[in-house]
Amino acid sequence: MTDVQAIILTGGRASRLDGIPKALVRLEGATLLERAVDAARTAGAAPVIIAGPEVAPAPDEVRWVRETPAYTGPAAALHAAMSLASADAPWTLVLAVDLVRPAEAVARLMADRELLPADTDGVCLGDASSRPQWLTGLYRTAALARGTASLAEEGRDQPVRQIMAELAIAVVRAPDEVVADIDTWQDLQDAGAVAPSIEKEEDR
Repeated sequence: MTDVQAIILTGGRASRLDGIPKALVRLEGATLLERAVDAARTAGAAPVIIAGPEVAPAPDEVRWVRETPAYTGPAAALHAAMSLASADAPWTLVLAVDLVRPAEAVARLMADRELLPADTDGVCLGDASSRPQWLTGLYRTAALARGTASLAEEGRDQPVRQIMAELAIAVVRAPDEVVADIDTWQDLQDAGAVAPSIEKEEDR
């Protein structure tokens, strides 16, 4: 049995991208969702849980979940995803779908895990100023479960840092390109990505 499972968060409004589904943005011949799932599977993650709206085409053999109500933030999405997570997997990989280089981020997290003290609850990457990128992290499943269970109102409209407030998380500064994500049209252009020409979720 693998010792890692993965949660990939896809359910934001992408307001700075006019509401397009980030999961279906294409980069180097694959969608951002496919790239994130492939990065998680390369690390041996199983199951892979996607917190967000179901999209097509979708990767095979993933589990879908959605925070209720929709668009109440990544903390609520993590809370919902943990309801499907396996307590038998000691580690849970957490990724935002809009990472430009998810494979590099995951490889770094897996390498950093080997250096963690036994009393540390996980590791996340930090940007150039060492600001934690909570949605690019690898956490002990039991600790993440405690953090999400502590949220009031199932995490609705709460910051992810609230989950981490009582946990001992190592923050490892990473090169800008490793933690880069696609939040704006300029980010999309800089990454060489292509927006999907499909309906936004609220237009369906």
